[in-house]
Amino acid sequence: MDQKEKVIVIDFGGQYNELVARRVRECNVYCEIYSYREDIEKIKAMNPKGIILTGGPNSVYEEGAATCSPELFNLGIPVLGLCYGAQLMMYVLGGTVEKAEEREYGKTELTIDEPGSLVFSGVSEKSIVWMSHNDYITKTAAGFRTIAHTANCPYAAVEDTDRKLFGFQFHPEVLHSQYGSQMLKNFVLNVCGCSGDWRMDDFAESTIRQIREKVGDGKALCALSGGVDSSVAAVLMSKAIGRNLTCVFVDHGLLRKDEGDLVSRVFGPDGPYDLNFVRVDASERFFNDLNGVIEPEKKRKIIGEDFIRVFEQEAKKIGKVDYLVQGTIYPDVVESGLGGESAKIKSHHNVGGLPDYVDFKEIIEPLRYLFKDEVRAVGRHLGIPDELVMRQPFPGPGLGIRIIGEVTPDKVKIVQEADAIFREEMSRAGLNRTAGQYFAALTNMRSVGVMGDERTYDYAIALRAVNTVDFMTADIVEIPYEVLKTVTSRIINEVSHVNRVLYDITSKPPGTIDLMIKRETQIASASLLQARLQKRGGRNL
Repeated sequence: MDQKEKVIVIDFGGQYNELVARRVRECNVYCEIYSYREDIEKIKAMNPKGIILTGGPNSVYEEGAATCSPELFNLGIPVLGLCYGAQLMMYVLGGTVEKAEEREYGKTELTIDEPGSLVFSGVSEKSIVWMSHNDYITKTAAGFRTIAHTANCPYAAVEDTDRKLFGFQFHPEVLHSQYGSQMLKNFVLNVCGCSGDWRMDDFAESTIRQIREKVGDGKALCALSGGVDSSVAAVLMSKAIGRNLTCVFVDHGLLRKDEGDLVSRVFGPDGPYDLNFVRVDASERFFNDLNGVIEPEKKRKIIGEDFIRVFEQEAKKIGKVDYLVQGTIYPDVVESGLGGESAKIKSHHNVGGLPDYVDFKEIIEPLRYLFKDEVRAVGRHLGIPDELVMRQPFPGPGLGIRIIGEVTPDKVKIVQEADAIFREEMSRAGLNRTAGQYFAALTNMRSVGVMGDERTYDYAIALRAVNTVDFMTADIVEIPYEVLKTVTSRIINEVSHVNRVLYDITSKPPGTIDLMIKRETQIASASLLQARLQKRGGRNL
């Protein structure tokens, strides 16, 4: 994406690389992530307003550790190093980094020594920051001065004002750092001089215009899940090319209660959008293929394979298409190894790839440079109903992986009803906008209970609710007892075959947000899409 102002994040394998970019975007400044292996000439050609170096798992003095050219610090471009990035800056420029006598991890009090520093504007003299390091700077490089310290880290923040180089031993990007967002905003706006005028409404209008110019009278095919990503992508395409777009909605029977009807109501013939909509009820096929399958990964692969086959059958009826539309968003790209460095260790999957037979020239991924909150902002600007824009994140395999053990229509019905009650009561209590994600899952545990004058032997429902900004870390929502009590009472009384309700209070880490699935199984395999596209000689829009 071409932007007149851009800050780039150089990833050294840190776990918070996406979060750093998000924080920059929150300043209304465009930001992209690149591996530390990126050629220095390409970085110069981007003409970024600023560069941020991420954390990483190595020690800078180890043989083979991720590094960068000293030239990076002599481009006249402001650079901010975070944790490993700060240590690397010192090490490359002649300072000293050694193993710390006492490792710092977690919340730590930071004391500012130079309150007049541009990066500390509006920041209290003492505040809490998030530390995570085994090494620390023991001698600064020439030209640097100390601007902040902690009890165990004498050079917690350093700067070279002449070259506009800054280093933080801590992580300002995480929510645990009290003034972290302010510090990053100070760097982006005060040091880099960015204007902060990147807006989602501008993005939407320019993207519609670009699609219209690119596609012309061509035909496009979109796999519509009803999630926020595919929905926003579909509406952008609809506004650009109208009925030259066909959306295929595969209802695998594993959606939440009434969601299939919601998608049909919004995108179907009576909806507000000018497009061709095809809904396929494939639930019988999915249930047959899942019969007797218990292992979560196998279930996921079956669902993905079936999705492709059903989509393939429907696409054949449509005939030749010029473009295939994907709801890929920026984390999909980064975590599939096409953006930063740490992503290369992960693989991602949603529907398993592209049908081999589909004859198309290019993939259109209108959201590939946006984070989830930015996609929602575009959706609001486009007037998509709030019930879709604010739809709870939902894994591609649907309720199939929120049911431990075999998936059956009866079990799906149980979790659909329990989940609907939970969501209804969360909304009634005003918690639907404060909790990042919440849902009900069906455990495979059955226990003895008493209902009326009879003993029962039924299932336990597990509830989960977390607060998260980045979906990489999450804290448990402290739902008021009265709400939990109401939800429990309603589920046990209204949902058949449930006699126990549990509340999962595991944070992330050590747990994951979804109970039975990793994040990497939720999103599209961008690398696979690219490989298949390149094989056909196609390109990306």
